[in-house]
Order: sequence, then C-alpha cells, then structure tokens
Amino acid sequence: MRCSTASDQYTLRRCVFHTAITEAPIKPSIRTGAGARIQHQGDHAANRFDAALVDISGQSPGSHLMHDETKTAAKRAPVSVLVPCFRCTGTIDEAVASIAAQTRPPAEVLLVEDCSGDGTLAALQRVAAAYENGWIKVIALADNGGPSRARNIGWQHAGQPYIAFLDADDTWAPRKLELQMAALEADPSIALLAHQMVVRARGTPIPEPQEPIQTQIIGRGRLLFHNPFPTASVMLRRDLPFRFDEKVWYSEDYFLWSHILFSGHRCAKINQVLAIWNKRGPGEHGLSDDFMAVHRARRVMRRRLMQEGLISQPEYLFARLVGVLARIRRSLNAHPRNHAAYQPRTNQPQPH
Repeated sequence: MRCSTASDQYTLRRCVFHTAITEAPIKPSIRTGAGARIQHQGDHAANRFDAALVDISGQSPGSHLMHDETKTAAKRAPVSVLVPCFRCTGTIDEAVASIAAQTRPPAEVLLVEDCSGDGTLAALQRVAAAYENGWIKVIALADNGGPSRARNIGWQHAGQPYIAFLDADDTWAPRKLELQMAALEADPSIALLAHQMVVRARGTPIPEPQEPIQTQIIGRGRLLFHNPFPTASVMLRRDLPFRFDEKVWYSEDYFLWSHILFSGHRCAKINQVLAIWNKRGPGEHGLSDDFMAVHRARRVMRRRLMQEGLISQPEYLFARLVGVLARIRRSLNAHPRNHAAYQPRTNQPQPH
C-alpha cells in the first residue's frame, strides 16, 4: 500500500478497530452530507455551525485499509484524539501517521477541518480512507472560527473518557499514549496530564524515553507564571466542565489549563519528551509567533482569572511583573516558536 506523504520515520501500524465505541453522554445532532448541520451543545448550546461530517462508513474493507490482528480492542487506549486542521495538506499525513504508530493506539481520531478554503478537506478524506473504516472521522466546518472552536466541536463529538490534542503540523512519539495511560491508570485522580516537548526540524527522530519515567504534580505557582502544558502533550478527562474560550485566539490553551488547575483539579506532567513541534519552513508563520499578542492575551487572561476569584490580587500583580520581564528578555533574544498550524486572519477577534 502507498502511504501518501507520511514521514518514513513512522511505521504505519496496521490496526483493526471494532465499530462499537463508547457513546458520549452528550449526543450531538449530526446529519451527514454536504449540507449537514452539527448542533454544538453544552456551554455553547446557543451556537450552531453549518458543517459537513464526512461519512466514510461506506468504504468497504480492502487492500487499502490497514490491519493488525495483534492490536485488539483491549489494547486500545480509551482516548479520542482531536486535531484542528487549517491549510495543513503538507503536514497532516505525518501527524496522523504518528497517531497510528502508537504502541497503544487511540480508539478514535477526529479531524476538524476549519474551512481552510483550499484542498485540506480532500486531503483529510484521503487520509481517513487510508485507515481502518470508522477510526478517523472528518468534521468539516462551514466557516473559519479558529482552533478553540474547532477543538470544542471535536470535544462535543468525542466518544471516549479521555481526550488528547494534536496540532496538524506536530508529531507524537510512539509511546506517548502508552505512558500517559499508564500514569492515569495508576492515579485516576489526575484530570490533566502533559509531558515535555521540543522544537526540531521536520523528520528528526524523537528520542526514546529515558528511565526513570516519573509523573510530577504541577502546582498553581508554576502555572501562574508560564504554560508548562504544551497543547500537543495534553490529555484530559472528557467530562471536565471547561472548554476553550472561542473568543481567544492567542494562548487559548493556557487560559483553559488555568481554569482547570486553579479550580482545584489535579494536573501533572511526565518527565519525558513524547512529542515535537516541527519547525516550519522560511516564510511560514502561525499565531504563536506573535509574541507581543501572546503577552497581551496572557495579561488579559490573568486579570480575568483574578476577577473570577481563581487567583488573588498579589498573585496577579506578581505574575504581571514576571510577564513584563519575560517580554523584555524575549524582545532582546527573539526566536519565534514554531508550533501553531493556524495563521492569523484579518477578521479574527483581538485580545482586549
């Protein structure tokens, strides 16, 4: 079988997945077809987004599907992987290949196409058809709303107890889900679990985990000053009563993690590099490259956290001082971070 443009460093493992999956407590209304409408429920019940859920259930098993009788349903991780997709035709093959290469593969993958306006949707359909029938679900949105809304919609359609996030231009190490699930099974009280990530050139092998493999509980003081939870490293409980703020386009992940931890939920981090941010090519950029916008957004977020009673005024003032010093240091040694698949839109909401 020809595996499109996936990196040669990943072996696309052949998987057999049973069609039965755990249903989510909230059942969104889905009508397949080009004119489908997905009703967004929960905290965003007032919003309805025209979308098309790409139905690949009609695909009959054949030589183009990937099978591995050794990976039974019992070995699958009870995880829904959410991937917001925006103009990612050159990277999505490798991202999905790194999911398929997991030593403990997830139960399902949801690719949320955020109205890219190019060939992204066709690329996602092609990728989905290359894997076991029903394992990958493609959700196409009728208008571009940014990564927060794309992740929230995927969250509503997730059918597993845990959710893991991956950006369309990043890649996972093969043992990521295996190690995270082992930590969560050892301590089910953990609500959010992350791990280390590094920036590397595309195609760079991810280092093997090194003993000892440890899980550390992260306190509020550490999260107050910076974000220790890279989005592509995070796995969390699906039933948490929080979502991404869809009005926020910068550091939206940091805001969500703050709500979770400062509300009293236990958050932790594994001391291993289990994913990489792939460096983009010359001229490519993303939302996270605008450091000043990120700094302004985090200042606004901390003020909101104080107003909501999640942090104290002294904590807010001290964190703001640390943020100013970080901005000065970053201005003197500016090296844009390359890990966001989204590019700024002229009509996007701005932090205020």
